[in-house]
Amino acid sequence: MDDIFTQCREGNAVAVRLWLDNTENDLNQGDDHGFSPLHWACREGRSSVVDMLIMRGGRINVMNRGDDTPLHLASSHGHRDIVGKLIQCKADTNTVNEHGNTPLHYACFWGQDLVAEDLVTNGAQVSICNKYGQTPMDKAKPHLREILKEKAEKLGQNLTKVPFKDSFWKGTTRTRPRNGTLNKLAGVDFKQLSLLAKINENQSGELWQGRWQGNDVVVKVLKVRDWTTRKSRDFNEEYPKLRIFSHPNVLPMLGACQSPPAPHPIVITHWMPYGSLYNVLHEGTNQTQAVKFALDIACGMAFLHTLEPMIPRHSLNSKSVMIDEDMTARISMSDVKFSFQCPGRMYSPAWVAPEALQKKPEDINRRSADMWSFAVLLWELVTREVPFADLSNMEIGMKVALEGLRPTIPPGISPHICKLMKICMNEDPAKRPKFDMIVPILEKMQDNPWGETPLFPCPSWCWTGGALKPFSLPLRRCSPYHCTAGCCPHPGSRPSFF
Repeated sequence: MDDIFTQCREGNAVAVRLWLDNTENDLNQGDDHGFSPLHWACREGRSSVVDMLIMRGGRINVMNRGDDTPLHLASSHGHRDIVGKLIQCKADTNTVNEHGNTPLHYACFWGQDLVAEDLVTNGAQVSICNKYGQTPMDKAKPHLREILKEKAEKLGQNLTKVPFKDSFWKGTTRTRPRNGTLNKLAGVDFKQLSLLAKINENQSGELWQGRWQGNDVVVKVLKVRDWTTRKSRDFNEEYPKLRIFSHPNVLPMLGACQSPPAPHPIVITHWMPYGSLYNVLHEGTNQTQAVKFALDIACGMAFLHTLEPMIPRHSLNSKSVMIDEDMTARISMSDVKFSFQCPGRMYSPAWVAPEALQKKPEDINRRSADMWSFAVLLWELVTREVPFADLSNMEIGMKVALEGLRPTIPPGISPHICKLMKICMNEDPAKRPKFDMIVPILEKMQDNPWGETPLFPCPSWCWTGGALKPFSLPLRRCSPYHCTAGCCPHPGSRPSFF
């Protein structure tokens, strides 16, 4: 059961499903040659396993040590159905491996005629040269060469040869499988940990860039007064619950080290090259990427809300969401507070729901409070501004809890995102939707970012009494011409951001 790669090669769907259900297993890990489980399932044509891995969040454009993606392997072995699934999930049809070969090169070389035609139909270029100056048509047999040439001309492709160019210059990163051994090592030997450079320091501790087991990591050194046996016991009980490897939008805590032998208790997590969403947002993002960030966060929160019991003392804000090398937003478990860390203190009140500022943690609905935090994140994505930046944390907490201070939605924003923010920021916690309700809405926003048609599904969902109400009909996009329930926002002009 431990060798997920063998299970994927053999197509053992039951064993793969059981393995994926364990939150400590990372479906995007790689073997000794950098093959991910999705690589092996695509290579061997295990369609049901591919479906499962994609549904659980397998990286579509991940590269092995030779820079082959799952699409390269499915194309070379002629698994047409799997090629179609990967393309549908936005696989890059023109990605090149270390030899400069695209998936179309492989399909032509191995005589996979139908796969080659499908690739060209979906954007694969017939004129890209590999390192040796050969295009896919140079690899194809004469009859396939003529078919591809005719199809490419009909699609308006330029048949002039495009010379090979290594697009991975210094400063960019490939999407690689993660180290498959890191999720097996919960305990950290402090002597094997190297602290390289301090990143930040705040009330709860210091943040360092470091190296562990040959991998770049982030090391969080916790500042705890009066380290006692009880705190040590709580630390050992709590940190293993944050080692959640099974969802692509959750960033797990890799491990921890007690004090002693470390001078202070420490936790470590993966190094994220782009830092936090807070940093990325305020450096600028395009509209499509912003919608994707919102969808990633909603998917991650929907998963965390299925856990029983829920992760305690987790606060959702842009500083606790990290951006991976492939620009995937991941909710960081290393930002979850331990029970002995300043109980009752709010570090980021701008993202906290009013009821959470007024009541004890046990008296609030955590899921509803998280939805409010998500609404503030949406506002931040739209405006690229820090909420209530001109106020101190004390002032923000008091004004949000007692004086009705709320983020102001600026003019020119998409009516769809405005409606979604209002739904998620309902003053009545009971009327806020759940994350699994808004994921389909965000998926449609991602497919249709300019908002030319209503994205709020109707009539299976209806805006009544200030809340999303589910009906028994299946989820689907509505049309402004058949919707008479009055629940859909009117399609407005093109928005400035979404």
